[in-house]
Amino acid sequence: MFVGENPIHIKVNEKSDISNLVLMPGDPLRAKYIAEKFLSEAHEVTNVRNMLGFTGYYKGQRITVMGSGMGMPSMSIYAFELFHFFNVTDIIRIGTCGAVSQEAEVGEILLSNSVYSESNFAYTYNNFSEHVVKADENLNNKILKTAEELDMKDKIHVGMLTTMDVYGPYIDYDRVLSRIPKEFKNKILGEEMEAFALIHVANSMGKRATAMATVADSKFSNVVMSIEDRQKSLDDMIILALEAIIKQ
Repeated sequence: MFVGENPIHIKVNEKSDISNLVLMPGDPLRAKYIAEKFLSEAHEVTNVRNMLGFTGYYKGQRITVMGSGMGMPSMSIYAFELFHFFNVTDIIRIGTCGAVSQEAEVGEILLSNSVYSESNFAYTYNNFSEHVVKADENLNNKILKTAEELDMKDKIHVGMLTTMDVYGPYIDYDRVLSRIPKEFKNKILGEEMEAFALIHVANSMGKRATAMATVADSKFSNVVMSIEDRQKSLDDMIILALEAIIKQ
């Protein structure tokens, strides 16, 4: 395996510019938004291919926020480089998803305890032939404890996500769901495009990762969030992630 001495997709002045604690939204502009709104002394540390990364302080704790791009290949590149080259220990993905269970309503948060994917990503990555990966229990416990402290426990649903190779709203998701083994199908709360790759890379490297996603749409609802409601829901998730990741 060729890795080299330096990352190919992240360029910083000093490797210490990246914190060991990282939040990863898919959208690099959301990373910019988080840095500007929630971090103090935030500054841009990388912008290769416009995949923006920022480091600053949240309640005195140094945090990096960086985009992952869309899909498992993009997520895996940045997750690998952060873990391998910058000694990152913890990554929380913060994104959006579509609900495929009536348990979760639009605007609520799904926290992955595991992620299913029918993709061959993990097999290509390192011959891992299973289709389920488990999120870091320690990170999830911090998130749940923080949610209780912030009086947000009733907005969170813990369970299985599924990571797709295709954007869910553009396909017949029921067709995909119908071929998922029954032992997993009934556990899946929502679908998105990055969590499986992040968690598998983390688990393979002895690091910690989990994924949270705000429900942006649901197959069981015609509710379409307004721009204002979407922003508030995402802000709630961002604050939850920031508060949780700094916990000792």
